Amino acid sequence: MTRALVFDCDGVLADTERDGHLPAFNATFEHFDLPVRWSEEDYADVLRIGGGKERLASLLTPEFVDRAGLPADPDRQRALVAEWHAEKTRRYTAMVRDGVMPARPGIARIVHEAHDAGWLLAVASTSAEASVRAVLEHAVGEDAAAWFRVFAGDVVPRKKPAPDVYELAVRELGVDAADVVVVEDSANGLRAALGAGLTTVVTVSSYTADEDFTGAALVVDRLGDLPDTPAHVIADPAHVAPDGQVTLDTLTQLPNPTGGPR
Repeated sequence: MTRALVFDCDGVLADTERDGHLPAFNATFEHFDLPVRWSEEDYADVLRIGGGKERLASLLTPEFVDRAGLPADPDRQRALVAEWHAEKTRRYTAMVRDGVMPARPGIARIVHEAHDAGWLLAVASTSAEASVRAVLEHAVGEDAAAWFRVFAGDVVPRKKPAPDVYELAVRELGVDAADVVVVEDSANGLRAALGAGLTTVVTVSSYTADEDFTGAALVVDRLGDLPDTPAHVIADPAHVAPDGQVTLDTLTQLPNPTGGPR
């Protein structure tokens, strides 16, 4: 039996949304002289849309197109969105490499535990692959990042909350769904993983703490690193009771999607 541990990127490997993606989007708007700036409250709403290009495309209402002097032709609009997204990705990855966003507690620890135990490792994200790889290398180090398969961006046509990216990851990793544990931070991500039949641990992030995580096998505020940054349990329907940090042993105690032991 081969097991796999699959992480979302944003909010899981690092708390990237507030301190990374949002300022990168706003800097991109300024760069292209677009008449929009997203506040933190605006961005909380935007996050309900899966994917960076999709979030940018949501701006293109008739009113915004007219106010910004943008073309009405859909093909030209798609080209503009792609140009904006490339600029935003460039700015965001530069911020990651500058160390603006530290890794979340417990990520590097559990990655090494899983690798040493022979688990496969992957990231499944709606973000651009360049952004994901930058965060991954910063969170776990360049050597450990080489242990991962990365499924990101437009690798599937439908983005979270659709299950496509997780279904792809399971197929490409060559594992049974019952032997996969996913780490997510959002309700959209949780729905995507559950839709693929995968056991899911949620580590809430700055924008997701109040979302509905019904169906998660475990909900914590972080994976934790003792003694300095312990994990606190928010919901523990499987009664695994992690003591200060979520470990590989914790994950193996979680029931698989059919309700049986892992």
